[in-house]
Formats: sequence, structure tokens, C-alpha cells
Amino acid sequence: MSETGAVGDMSGSASSSAEHDSADPFGTVQLRAGVLAAWRDSPTRLREDAAAEADLVRAGYRDRLLTELAQNAADAAAAAGVPGRIVVQSSDRTLSIANTGAPLDLAGVHALTALRSSGKTGGTGEVGRFGVGFTAVLTVSEEIEFRSTSGSLRFSREDTRAELAAAGVTVPETEGGFAPPVLRLAWPHAAAPGAGADSEIVLRLRPDIDRAALLESMRAEAVDLLLELPALNEIRIEDFPVRSTVRDMGETGLREIRIDVAGAEEVWWEYRTARARWLVPVRDGRPVAARADVLRAPTRSDEELTLPALLIADIPMQPDRRRVLPGARLRELATGYADFARALPPASRPVLIPAPGFARSEVDGLLRESILEELRDNPWLPVFAAEPAADRSDERVAAPTRTSVFPGLTAELAELLGDVLDPLLIPDLSGTRYADVLATVGVHRIGSARVAELSAGLDRPPSWWSALYTALEPFVTDQLAVEELGALAVPLADGRTVTGPRTVLLDDELAALADPVPVHWARLVHPAAAHPLLARLGARRATPADLLADPALQAELTDHPGDPDTVESVLRLAAMADTAALPPWLGMLELPDSEGGTRPADELLLPDAPLIELLVPDSPFGVVATAVVEEYGAGALQAIGVGWDFGIVTETDPTGPDHHLDDEETWWAGLSEDPPELTAVRDLDLVDDAGWPEALWRLLSDERTRPLLGDTDGYTAWWLRRYARIDGVALGGYRHPAETEFAGLLPELPITGLSGPDLDALGGCLADPAALDLTLATMLLEALADPAKTPAAEVVARVHARLGAAVHRLDITALDPPDRVRALSGAVIDAGDALVLDKPWFGLAVPPDRLVVADPETAADLSMLLDLASVSEEVDAEVLDAGHETDWDREPLGVVLRRMFTLAPQPGTLRVHDDLRVRLSGAVTRTVRVPWWQDGDTVHVLRPGPAH
Repeated sequence: MSETGAVGDMSGSASSSAEHDSADPFGTVQLRAGVLAAWRDSPTRLREDAAAEADLVRAGYRDRLLTELAQNAADAAAAAGVPGRIVVQSSDRTLSIANTGAPLDLAGVHALTALRSSGKTGGTGEVGRFGVGFTAVLTVSEEIEFRSTSGSLRFSREDTRAELAAAGVTVPETEGGFAPPVLRLAWPHAAAPGAGADSEIVLRLRPDIDRAALLESMRAEAVDLLLELPALNEIRIEDFPVRSTVRDMGETGLREIRIDVAGAEEVWWEYRTARARWLVPVRDGRPVAARADVLRAPTRSDEELTLPALLIADIPMQPDRRRVLPGARLRELATGYADFARALPPASRPVLIPAPGFARSEVDGLLRESILEELRDNPWLPVFAAEPAADRSDERVAAPTRTSVFPGLTAELAELLGDVLDPLLIPDLSGTRYADVLATVGVHRIGSARVAELSAGLDRPPSWWSALYTALEPFVTDQLAVEELGALAVPLADGRTVTGPRTVLLDDELAALADPVPVHWARLVHPAAAHPLLARLGARRATPADLLADPALQAELTDHPGDPDTVESVLRLAAMADTAALPPWLGMLELPDSEGGTRPADELLLPDAPLIELLVPDSPFGVVATAVVEEYGAGALQAIGVGWDFGIVTETDPTGPDHHLDDEETWWAGLSEDPPELTAVRDLDLVDDAGWPEALWRLLSDERTRPLLGDTDGYTAWWLRRYARIDGVALGGYRHPAETEFAGLLPELPITGLSGPDLDALGGCLADPAALDLTLATMLLEALADPAKTPAAEVVARVHARLGAAVHRLDITALDPPDRVRALSGAVIDAGDALVLDKPWFGLAVPPDRLVVADPETAADLSMLLDLASVSEEVDAEVLDAGHETDWDREPLGVVLRRMFTLAPQPGTLRVHDDLRVRLSGAVTRTVRVPWWQDGDTVHVLRPGPAH
């Protein structure tokens, strides 16, 4: 019935049917006569009609019984303007398909019996164009009744066979017997349709038809038919009802179709374009992609499709409605598809993009290509908007080819990048779910690298950048992501924006400040933009001390030491820095002084610095302006070199005397090798002599300087020994109270209140017997020549011994020989009268007020130092008594002497005298009785006399 006026669609035939007998309202007698005459006149016509009908049954309309009858029922309902309803019932071997709508008319009867013609005009709501669809009934039956309220017909293969015989029509001979066409001859029928139906098709099923299977297949078709044929509202297959309800969805242009399938509900959304109806299934309130389907025109064809929506198209089909006619304008069906996509909720629109894959047919390929073109070039994708749309007219949409997607985009990141990547796909569509299909319509995928690239040209407040880093942080999951963000822009504390986190510094302390420090010599991140992500991307951690030790700052201070911005930055950082880590060149920073000028920080003192009172009146130090102290604090100023106490110079691996220390060259020249580190108190030469007792107290009280006072070889102790004077005496001319080596020659340090530990700490600055240098040697020679000094003979001898031992490590050319020297007796004598004792036995004969005593081993060196003659050179000696010659081993006195004085075995002879006298001549003339004498290898010893 598909195109014949079908189960209904026979309106307009009332006047025509009146021309016939009421028992045969459609004039079937005349119709049969005409067909029989044609078969009789043309034997091949019968064969052709039979073959054509058989072909339609075997091919075109197989498995389409309910579909074809439903199409006709839909046309009948549309023609009558009533809700379409189909009821299928069966009993035994009979199947009934009843429907509502316009009843059968004469044109419909002609279409039913003509096989290739239709009574349809192609008007609105009509489905087909050819009167062949009713042929589908022959797939299950050869005995057909068409009951209608306007009259009924029946068709029968057996009756047709009998009619052929009665009319004398030659029947072709065929193998297995000739089967005449069924639907070419119709007979009137008295039966009327069942109650509530306007038409009813009653089929007597062939014996080979499985009635239960047939009914089951009809149940499976019911839902599709209600979608395909909107004129139908209900299809009931015996006790299996399928009903549809439709409602408009407002300004979206969508219609919601709810289909009740025996108590279970299916929901579809429909969108109509000029030549198509598109439908998507809805699950839990959200549209989802339809399964692979076929083209429907309006009912199912054999053109397989892989589209995400069902397509019910107005497209020319071949007579069996299984294939599209060649030349059909398929591309036009895609027009409006983008509007369909925009009609869906924003988060569901990509559902309508055909998934990547191979087409299943030529039609499928053309439709997929056309749909993708339609979607690419038209605006329908929802893009980010700063303000939510009040209605659909305000919604921001864009064509996919102009749209960017940031995979995994969050709402926070969208707020920040919405105007940077505009138009930017909304976050709901930026996940992996739609990534592949969005790529097929040309949505441009934006990665972190592109975001970093675009960030370079942005002018945003620091807080915006911090929010961006927070939003980007979840996307930095591996090293690749770190590399992609390598060009990310970073705002700096001085107002600049630079490219690349690897080039910037982070300071956690500064990040907590409300007022950023304008560090312009280093790429310091603005505190309001500081974020842990920057560290992950390569930003280096820096402390205030690190920033102040930056070589770029040193260069800045060299060129512009008084720049106000630099002054502010340095002092604010210094207030927070570890002062022990600060470089000395920060002292180049020029600050306002109390006289209205500016000076380098290391040439200034704090207003109340105790050092001020210790310095000479013409000291080059100035005083820093009080306003600077009040603004930045004394601690910050001291940290960069403004004086309070003594300043310190420090350098690791120094290479020469280039530290602007007083007489540093002399100290350096006295070193045996370059020191590994130089730490020295500077500006000692500026201390007034009257201030040294207080200055020493301050040096001892400062933990920075106290250790330097005990370093004998260090510059500080060296300078203090030579140049620091108390009561006119150089500090090196004083001895530690516990040191008796120079007792009677050098005074104790005259500073009251010094404890033992303090005196010990000053040890490197005081006279040290173990560290005899030119300065101390000079002091000792002066003290020895001073008659007011009363050192013990042993002290004098030890001092002379040390002087002699130091000759080879001192530059004695820098010493003037003394005019007066200290004799063994303690007397101070003219140098011309003094003799250095080089042979100990002369000390037994020469008067002690003529002898200068030292160790025999260093006597010659002492003679050279003092420019004195040795006694053995100036005095001759003669032993007057021959004595008794013996040897050390046989003489008891020799054995006792060796044991007493722990003497080694003695060479030469031993002479024992009862009276040992020596006559001296030369510089000293006298004869002296002695207990012992040595003459070459001969030792003379006085034998002890008897007791009296």
C-alpha cells in the first residue's frame, strides 16, 4: 500500500463511487474486464505483470509489511487530520492491520490494481510516489481483504487463476506452474472494518509464515515507525502498545518525542530542516549519539549510515524505497545541521559530530563530508563568555574553524584565558571525551606551549598572573609540560614582565611583603605573582642576601652608586638579609650624610656610634643622615657597611695587599705565603692614641673582632702590635702578666679590669717570645739599654739568646746596633766595652760587667746583631799549672762529672789540677783561679781540696 492510498488515503472519491452499484462501489467489474482484455490481447503482458509483482515481493518489499502499511496509514491520518492509530491483531491463520484516517477511494483502488501508479499527489504529509508499496502484503498472504468504511475489496491468487480460465486468457507454461499476479484483479467485498477503524487489511497467512515471528518483527519496528511517521501516534501489536507524545521545546526549535513502549519510555529530540528531520536519543536528560543506522525516507532504506543522529530525509528513492535515486542532491540534506547542533544544550553539541571512521556506503560518505563542512563553517560551538547568556540570542557561539580548545580546560583557567584565546571552547567540552570529533571539524587544539607564547604580550596585574599559575599548575604533570611552559611570562617586582621562569628569582620572604621591593638589577618575581609553579618551571630560589650579592648589583653600584631606587631596594633587602652573607662592596652605596651631602656607606657612621669618640679629630668618616636611619633602621645600614663599631674586611683566597688597609704592604711582605683567607679590622689607623684602651675593649667585646686579636700572624694583631699605643708604648711592647720571659724589661698592659680570658684573647697583640719580630727586637734592645729597667740576669740571658736565634729570620739591616747593652751583671755598659760570651769557661774568668751572655750556639749571631766582639776573639787565656794528665774513663772525678752533668763521652784528655789558675790578656788582663777550663780538646778541672 505504500503509495496507493494505502490503508487509507482514499478521500475525494465519494462522488465517483456513487456512479457504481452499491454492492460494487468501486466498479471492480469494469476494472477486471479491462485487465483481462489486456492480458488476452497481449499474452506477454500477463507474464510481465506476474514477473513484476513477484520481483517486488521477493526483493523490494521483503520484511516491510508493517512499514508499508504504516506509511499508508500515516498518509490516511494526515489526509483526514486525525491522530494516526494502527492496531494489529491475529487469530489462527488470519492477520488484521486496522488504522484510522481517510477511507479508500476510487483513485486508491486504481492505484492498488494498476501496480505501477499511485493516487497520491505528493502533497504535504504524503510519503511515497509509486503505487507499489501495498505489494508487501504478498510476502505473507495470497488472500487479501481491504476493508474500508467507503467500501471493501478482496484479492486472491486462486480467484485470479479461475478468472483467467473463465475469460479464456492463455496462461504461460512455466516450470512448477504459472503463478498469476494477485493485485491486478479486485473483487468487491461486503465486510466492514472493525470498530474504531476507518480501514482494515485482513490477510490469510500462507502456511509457511510463522505468525509469532511475524508479530515479533512488527513489535521491533513499531518505535522506528512512530519516529519516521509523525502522523502516527500509536501502534498496537495485539497486547503490545507503542505510543508517542510530542511537545515543542520553545525557542530551541527542537521537539521532544516520548515513546511509551509497553510501559517503558524512550525519549528523542527532533530538529527539522528544509529537507530533513534529525533525531537524537536522550538518556538521563542528555542527548547521546545514535547507533549506526540507515537512511530513512521516511522509512528505513538499505543505505547504511554512520551518523550520530537519525536522518529522515525528503530524498528521491528507487521504487522499492531501498536505495537513493542516482543524482539525488544528498549534500542539501546537511543544510541546517549546524542549527540542529546549536539547538542542543551547549555541553551536548559535539554529540552531533560524526565520529572519525570509514563510511559504510557512498551515501554515507557524501553525507558525512557534507555534514562536516556544514559544522566547520557555521557558528554553533559554545565558547567562553565572561558573562553568562541571558537567553539563546545572547549565547556566544563560533564556527569550529575559528575556535580554540585547551584540553582539560577548567572554569578558573577559562576566566583567565577567555579573552586571550578568544573564541575559546567552554570547559565542559574541553575534556578528552570530544577531543577526536572536535579535531575533525577543525577546532584548533591549544597546548600549554601556545599559552606560554601568547602570555608574552599580555599586560595584566601581578595578581592575575598568580591566578594563572594556580590554574595552570594541575596541567604540569611531567617534564614535557615543564618544557612547554618554558616561555611563560612572569611579572617582576620592578614592573617589568619577562619571558621564561628559568630566568627569574623567587624570594619567599619578599613574597610576603605588601609593598614589593623594586629590585631592578635582578629578575625578581613580583610578590603578588610569586607562586610554587614558577619554582617547578625553573625559577631559582633567592634570599635577600642572594639578591644583595648579585654581581649585577655590584656593577650597578659601580656605575650609579647613589641611584634612589637602588638605595631603597638595597636597604630594604639588607633589613631582611643574613648579614654574614653580604659582600663588602655593598659599602659603595652612597647615602645622605648629616651635612647634606652623600657618601659611600662604608665611609659613614651611625649618629650614635661609639666609634665616633675613638677616632682622630680629622677622621674621614661622616655621619649618616638621621632620616635615613629612621626610615630603614640601623640594622640595615650596618649590614651594608655603615659603621657602629670597627669594620671588617674579608676575602677568600686574597692575592695581594689591595684591601686599603693601613701599611698592608709591609704586613703582606712579611708573610711566607698568601693566606687562604683575609679577615682584618679596617681603619685602625684612624683611632686616636688616647682612645686605644676603649678601642681594645670594643674589639674584645665584638664577636667578629675578638678572634682576630689572638691571631699572631694576622693583619689585625700585627698592626696593633706595631701601631696601637697606650701611654706612648706600642701594644707589642707590653707583656702578658703570666709571661715572665720579658719580666723587668717590658711592662704589663696598663688597662684595668681585663680578665684572664680577655688578656689571653689579646695574646696576638702583646709581646710574644715565640713570635720575635723586628718590632719586638727593637723594643727589647731599647729595654736592655735602659738603666731604669732591672731585669734578672736569667731574663737578660734568655732575651739575648732569643735575639741571637732570630737573626737568621729577621732583616737585621733594619736594626741599628745599640750604643749601650745589658751586661751579665745587670749593668748597662757602652757597647765598646762589652764582649759576647761565646765560650762558657770565659764566663768564669771575665768580669760579668763586661760580658753579654747568650747561648753558645747563637753567640756569633748575637755578636753580629749587636755589632760586638766575641770574648774568645778579644781575650787570650793561659793555664798556669800543668796539672795531672789522665783520661775520663780512669779518673774518678771525670766519671762523677760525666754522671753529674750527663755528659756524652768526651774526646781529648782530662787534666786534674790542685790549683787551677788562668792568666788573661788582651781586652781583659788578669789572673783568675777557676774551677774549670777548656783549651782545645783538653779539659782542665780543679780537684776538690780537703775539708778544713
